[in-house]
This record gives sequence, C-alpha cells and structure tokens, in this order.
Amino acid sequence: MSRAVSLHILPQQATHASEGQSASERPEVTSAARSTDHPRRLIDSHGRTIRDLRLSITDRCNLRCVYCMEPDVQFARRESLLSVAELLRVARQCVALGVEHIRITGGEPTVHPDLLAIIAGVAAIDGVRDVAMTTNGCLASAEALRNWKGAGLRRLTFSLDSVSEATFARMTRSNSPANSAGAVIAAIGRAVELGLGPVKVNAVIIRGQNEDEVPKLARLARAIGFEVRFIEFMPLDSGHRWDPSLLVPASEIIDRASEAGELVAHGRDADSSTSETFVFRDAPDVRIGVIAPVTRPFCGACSRLRITADGKIRPCLFSLAEVDLRSALRDVSTTDEHIEAILLDAVWSKQRGHGITAPDFRQPDRPMSAIGG
Repeated sequence: MSRAVSLHILPQQATHASEGQSASERPEVTSAARSTDHPRRLIDSHGRTIRDLRLSITDRCNLRCVYCMEPDVQFARRESLLSVAELLRVARQCVALGVEHIRITGGEPTVHPDLLAIIAGVAAIDGVRDVAMTTNGCLASAEALRNWKGAGLRRLTFSLDSVSEATFARMTRSNSPANSAGAVIAAIGRAVELGLGPVKVNAVIIRGQNEDEVPKLARLARAIGFEVRFIEFMPLDSGHRWDPSLLVPASEIIDRASEAGELVAHGRDADSSTSETFVFRDAPDVRIGVIAPVTRPFCGACSRLRITADGKIRPCLFSLAEVDLRSALRDVSTTDEHIEAILLDAVWSKQRGHGITAPDFRQPDRPMSAIGG
C-alpha cells in the first residue's frame, strides 16, 4: 500500500533547525513525496533508525518541579488521553516497524490507575527487548515495585535532583512527607535490591538551585549502587523561564562529580546513547552519566520517537510540529496499515537537531510533563 498519507499536522508547524543551521538552510521535507523512499521501518530523512519509543501514558504528576511545570498547570481532560487499548495498539505498531525498547513515561506514570495493565500489555508484545519506566519514585513502595516487576517491567529510572530535603522540597514544590528525598532514596534502594536495573537516577542541574548536590548524588550512587545521570537544564518548563545563565555545563558537572572520586571516561554505550559515561577509578562498577543536550548535543545518532499521552507523535523532544494519531486510532475504519503509514511518514519528517543554541530557536509550547520523557 502507498505510505503517502494525509498527516494531521497540529499548529506550530515549523520543523526546527539543527544545531548551527538557520531556518533558510533547513531542507523542506514533504512526507508524501518522501514516503516511498524508505522501507517498512521507522527511518527518518537523515538516515537515522528509530528503535526506542517513549510512550507517555499521562500528563499528570504529583510534583511540580521547577524545571517542568508551574503550580497552576492545567492537565488534559481524561477523555482526551489515549486509553490502555489505544496505547498498546500504538506500541504494537511501533514494534512492527522496528522499535525494540519501550520506556513508559509521563507526567508521572505511577499515578495512572491502569499502570499494571499497560506494563503487562507492553511486555507481552512480541519483539520488545526492553520495558523500562521513568518515575519520581514517590509512589514506588515495596509492593508496587514487586507488582511492576511481576507485570514485566525490567528497568526503572528515577528522578532525584537533591539528597537535601530542603532543596528537594524547593525544587519539587512539595512539602508532603510522602514526597521527600528520603522516600525516593529508599525506593531507589529497594529497586536495586529487586533487580529492576541497572537502576538509573536522573538529576537536572540548575545554576543557583542544586549544582552543589552533584558530588552528594555521586557519593550516594557509590553507596547504593545505581547509575546517576546529571542532565543539563533544557528549555522545557511550562513557565518558559529557561535562561542560558541557569545552565550548568557538562564540563562543570563532571568537575563537581569528581569531588566524589577520580573519574575515568568511558564514552557512550552506543552512538544513540544520550549519556556520556564515567566510572570511578577506585569503584569501576559505579557509573556516572552526563546528558548534555545543550553543550554536547547528540542529535546525529538519535534513535527515539515520542508519543504523547493525548496521542500526538513528536519525532523530536523539541519538535514544534506534532502529528495527530489519536483521531486515526478512534476511527473504527482505521487499519493497522494506516497507523503504520502515519508513523512512517511522521518519523520521515524528524528534524536533524533540536537547535537550542541556534539564533532562531523557539521553545516548544508543551512542557516536559505533557511531552513525555
């Protein structure tokens, strides 16, 4: 069948420039014209193959982190979000087109009432090699962890930006005892013991907020045995308050992490890996990662595709264009082949890079919680 389908492109249609590429230099990609050029796999017009799916199941969260959402953020209407059946249908079609790794994201995925059914459904798809999930850890009780693993979850990545309770409360805008650094650290330890790993812990580092937490988190990684990954602050906050002056660059992060012990560079695990990896010379099993999309962009080997909780395809985290998949999913006449065709053509239009440092960079309207990590 022809893959030249009519895409439902939402407002914000300009595909963004790559690093160092002006708007006038960007190639115009017409999916219908290009669709016959690529095989039955998710391959973009720059030759990158998509193997990793970020499947967001909700935009809701029990925290209001300063780098993500404002306290008064308005969540999407529940009926606008994909159902469990729709989420699993999308996942199956992506796997049929070559996706091997699926990460369940949000918002905060653990607030979804049908999380176990989603995990089990994704894990049951033939061809999925890895089922992971990203969580802030506040609801990761011992029972929940066992249930997630029993349903088929293989790996967990936590978000923890501070070991200090005061800094944690300030950055998450939460004073609830249930939402504390100590509670998350305990959950991380339980996940390590349960074998939901290698367990990774993401920490967004912001100037004036938590740069002093870097060596503390590195020491905690040594003590518990997880991989901590420090992330440069990106323009994905709902308040659009990102400023380059708040950026703590990778070079400084590495220097600060070295306060916990001498680091040895190990590079990237794969070309498509987001993280540059280091190990401690005296503890080579403890890994430190740095994800530096601003100062050390890695777009050239990107293998990721995102589906938002409300059924929009985002070929890039910083896409200004979205492709509507929900309408097709809710049309009873839509075949699996048509869903695949929409996915193929949407990926074909994936931009070369995010363009954060380009003069004409424009921050996406959606914050990270509404996109899905």
